[in-house]
Formats: sequence, C-alpha cells, structure tokens
Amino acid sequence: MDIKDFFQISAGKWFSHRTSHDLASNQSESGKSDLNIELLEKTDPVVVQICQQHQVQPDLAVCGLRVSWEGYMQRDPSKLKGSTVLVPIADIAQVGAGQLLRKSNSDKKIANTGRYELGTDEALTLITEDESLYAEERIWFASPNLRLRTSVVKHLDGFSLASFSSEIRLGVTQLAANASAAS
Repeated sequence: MDIKDFFQISAGKWFSHRTSHDLASNQSESGKSDLNIELLEKTDPVVVQICQQHQVQPDLAVCGLRVSWEGYMQRDPSKLKGSTVLVPIADIAQVGAGQLLRKSNSDKKIANTGRYELGTDEALTLITEDESLYAEERIWFASPNLRLRTSVVKHLDGFSLASFSSEIRLGVTQLAANASAAS
C-alpha cells in the first residue's frame, strides 16, 4: 500500500467519536463529528495551488485529500466546522514516506508542511511541527469501515493534549468502493 492507496480507502463519509485528554489540567472531554473525505487528483486546481504556495513542482504531488468536518466537543456545544487539504510529496529515497503539504481553512497561516510515513503495518503517521508546537497523528484501519486515530500535541512547555478517535464509515465514494473491490 502507498499513500495514494491509503487516502483512497479513506475516502467517504465517516462518523467520528473523539476523546481528548489535556495533560496539563488532567481533564478529558469527548466530541462527535461528521467527516467527509475526498480524494483529489494531483491535477486538481487546489492541489496545484498548494504546491505553488510551497514552491513545489505540482507534478511531484502524489494526489490530494480534502477532509471536511462538522461537529462539537462536550464542553462547547457550538458547532465546529472546517476543512483541510493534504498533499503528499513522496520521498524518492525512502519508500512510504515524504513531505506533507497542508492548507486548512481554520489556520491563520496560509499553509504549513509536515511529513508522513506509511509503516509496514499500514498505519499512517503524520507529523507537523513549527516553532510553537509538535503534533503527531497515527491513523490505521481496524476493518474497512472502522478507522482509528491517535494524536499527541506537544507545546513548548511539554505534552499538553492526547486524543483517541474511532471513525465509522457511513458512506463510500465510488473511488473508495473501487479500491476496496480491488483489494
């Protein structure tokens, strides 16, 4: 499996249940959201635009992934909405790894970068860091319609947030259905 395969089998509509634990305050909370995950071809205008913002040749993009969500957290019942587009740039020297370009409509920055690694266990690890934080997220499939996700966010003063999400597929896009049938 490569990164495009992983993104392709992630495509669809998902229900996500998340539990987060703030290590500094020793408090936990849960939340629920609906996710819509869409595979984008590397020629998609959004993918090309993100590559150009990062001064990366668009033909180096493997594909793109648009993730949109709408949900809430337990302590704040107001709806949270957002979307992110991820664009993997494969590392020719390391199979299953590469740079990850990201553009989120909720970020104050124009775009940011990270890296990804798809392990031999077919779990995807995404790492994003900047001058103020380090975030690591691990995503894997327990079954074709059950995805699990853990994340840890470390601020300059130490680890501050850990979370676990279980995601149940509600609907499949045609591309994901084709990928599942081919497997």
